[in-house]
Amino acid sequence: MTKLGKASVLLCGVLMSAVIMTSNVFAAGYKVVENDSLYKIGTLFNSSVSTIKSDNKLASDEINPGQILAVRAQTYTVKAGDSLYIVSQKNGVPLYSLRKANNKWDNSLYPGQSLLLPGKTAAAAAPASNAVISYTQSEVDLLARLITAEAENQPYDAKVGVAAVVVNRVQSLEFPNSIKSVIYQVINGYYQFTPVENGFINKPASADAIKAAYEALSGRDPSKDSLFYFDDSATNKWLWSKPIRAYIGRMVFVY
Repeated sequence: MTKLGKASVLLCGVLMSAVIMTSNVFAAGYKVVENDSLYKIGTLFNSSVSTIKSDNKLASDEINPGQILAVRAQTYTVKAGDSLYIVSQKNGVPLYSLRKANNKWDNSLYPGQSLLLPGKTAAAAAPASNAVISYTQSEVDLLARLITAEAENQPYDAKVGVAAVVVNRVQSLEFPNSIKSVIYQVINGYYQFTPVENGFINKPASADAIKAAYEALSGRDPSKDSLFYFDDSATNKWLWSKPIRAYIGRMVFVY
């Protein structure tokens, strides 16, 4: 097993964020559902069809279920004791619209979870020109699904850190030069990211993970230039021997 192979087996994650705030710095990601249209999405988020098309570089009005669209929406970070009803009341958002914006039809919430606030327009979506690497919308979804699989139960900054590691690999000459090729890379028979091997990569991305993906793509890097991450229960001596750049929740980020 190569050193990279050993690292891949231990890439995993488990969350609990204490950040309690509303943010509108980055574009939020909305996942298209059946029967959606750009007009319906624009109405939900108090935006126009032309704005959504421009922000997502869409050549036509055609969209597909599962597609991730950047929308100019504020987000709310759930705190202990919150419910969807309480969040809707705090932010002056209709409960049904809150559910629709987040495709959230059950009542489960957890501290640190990020919710889109329909009708609460952010100053601007993060322009593609601000991205530190090139990407497609399908790659944003793939990156968000990796984050969900690896760090759903870790602090929000750990989520951004996981995405940042992928971004750092794309920028490194030691790894492939696209998000998709980095995430699906296999070296000497070893998957570089465990969720690809066990199939967890195919589970839908959370709203938190989508937001974290966009933040990392815009250049935020809590991992501090790391190329690997692992759970702190790992016993691999090679991983622990590498310079630790960040320790967030139970996630260790190393170079």
